[in-house]
Amino acid sequence: MAYALLKFAHVLGAILIGGGLIGVWLTDLRSRQLHDLPQFSEAVRYIAVFYDGVVVPGAVLLLISGTWLIARNFGGWDFIKIPWLAGMVFLFAFEFIEGNTVTRLYFMRLRRLTKAALAAGAFTPELMRARAERTPTFTHFLDLPMLFLIVALGVIRPDTWLFFGVGAMVAILVAALLTICIPRLYPWG
Repeated sequence: MAYALLKFAHVLGAILIGGGLIGVWLTDLRSRQLHDLPQFSEAVRYIAVFYDGVVVPGAVLLLISGTWLIARNFGGWDFIKIPWLAGMVFLFAFEFIEGNTVTRLYFMRLRRLTKAALAAGAFTPELMRARAERTPTFTHFLDLPMLFLIVALGVIRPDTWLFFGVGAMVAILVAALLTICIPRLYPWG
């Protein structure tokens, strides 16, 4: 019974992260089309709601349930010898760290700059510069392809590192293409 509950918590965490990241992604795309500062401010607020209210709880649920499942089924550090599982853990750790540094800090700064722009009554030069930054855009667009790779590793369970390596390269390529193409399709207001 405990194992079934752990698996359920793990699946629920993955669903929360996926749904939250899709919400963040779509809200970010919508914010790029907005020329009205109060509407832009609302979009930035929704990004924070999806991130803090859905993605972070899902990540915490995945972290707890995944750690418990690994300790229960693989005896501690032995999971490192299993490519699909070690790959999932590595990618989760990478995304957790990246998501709570580059991406999260960027959206927090964007929210702070948006509040200052609202107080000034117009988009400020600082806000416009922040909106144009490429690194946070790339890491933001990397989240969904990496989550897809994590889920694919868990479903397919390859016994070599080839799937992980090819999948990581494809995820980075997809994120790079999105970073180049999306701002052109949905330019900042």
